[in-house]
Amino acid sequence: MTIEETADSVDAGQNEDASPVSRLEEEGDVAADYLEELLDIADMDGDIDIEVRNGRTYISILSEEDDNSNLDSLVGRDGEVLEALQELARLSVLTSTGNRSRLVLDITGYREERNGELQQLAENAVAEAKETQEPVALKPMSAYERKIVHDAVAELGLISESDGEGSRRHIVVSLPED
Repeated sequence: MTIEETADSVDAGQNEDASPVSRLEEEGDVAADYLEELLDIADMDGDIDIEVRNGRTYISILSEEDDNSNLDSLVGRDGEVLEALQELARLSVLTSTGNRSRLVLDITGYREERNGELQQLAENAVAEAKETQEPVALKPMSAYERKIVHDAVAELGLISESDGEGSRRHIVVSLPED
């Protein structure tokens, strides 16, 4: 199906009857095709895995060999390139299906590793807030990373709020008010 045919089917409402899971699977297929083309253009090899869980599409790209270093440039410093590629994949889905996407892209296991780091960061901030009885401000991070930290802090029984604007948006962890 071409992009024009897909757009026509979206305009005709043909995708409205699709179940949420089938829409997420379609979203994964569209994003995977886009990312596969990107890998071909960059002359990089990678295996793409699509998984639907918790109402979201997760796409992982791993090296075909055991060494993922050839894909490290797609992660970038602090995951900046990864974030940009995720947004491009989401735009590809929007263009093709007419639906906004919340898909999550991971390359070489970066997000999985980062999730562990964020969990530790939340635990350290909670411990510091309890010890000092003062709010603890964390470094700026992406919305996705803030969500992970907010969830971890809540699980540990403290309060967290996002503060700041744009690229300076960060989390402040504090004790619950009595």
